[in-house]
Amino acid sequence: MFDSDAGRDPQSSKLTRRVFGAGAVVAVSAFVAAKFFRSPGVEASPVVHGAPGQVKIVTFKDDGTKIGEEVMPKVVKTDGEWFQQLGGNSFRIARQADTEMPFSGVSWKEHRPGIFRCICCDTALFSSKTKFESGTGWPSFWAPLAKENVAEKNDSTMGMDRTEVECARCDGHLGHVFNDGPEPTGLRYCMNSASMRFVKA
Repeated sequence: MFDSDAGRDPQSSKLTRRVFGAGAVVAVSAFVAAKFFRSPGVEASPVVHGAPGQVKIVTFKDDGTKIGEEVMPKVVKTDGEWFQQLGGNSFRIARQADTEMPFSGVSWKEHRPGIFRCICCDTALFSSKTKFESGTGWPSFWAPLAKENVAEKNDSTMGMDRTEVECARCDGHLGHVFNDGPEPTGLRYCMNSASMRFVKA
């Protein structure tokens, strides 16, 4: 299955090890360079996604009590501004629609009374009262606090058709909604912890 070392030229063996070692160094260097040289570009990026406008949002106190409906300006910033505000992890997830690893988020096990607000613009999104243990490793809810506060759109990435959920005020990526949740809605809003912050009631 594998070539025997018997009769192999020692010089050739040393050369192979050197080539392999040099290749590994180049690969690691490229990874490090990509990681560290990409960030400054994002930090200063003038690219803007979305457009100014107004949107109707339902506001809530931190205990989940409804305050009322309010027309607010959309929150629009450059990628550089979002990166400065959010940091790398939340920027990639909330602004670039990445997904955190299951069972890794800070709030997938959070069940204290309170609400979950958008990490980008502080809009009230979900309540612990509708949170349930889905076994997926992501925070899951059977309904948002107010339908007006979230927006849904078709997502055909990764070779499948899904429904993406965004914050209605800032277009921040939250996660996806599926039709396999519990009653009374039968829905599972599968969200990313990095796109939200939990506020204890």
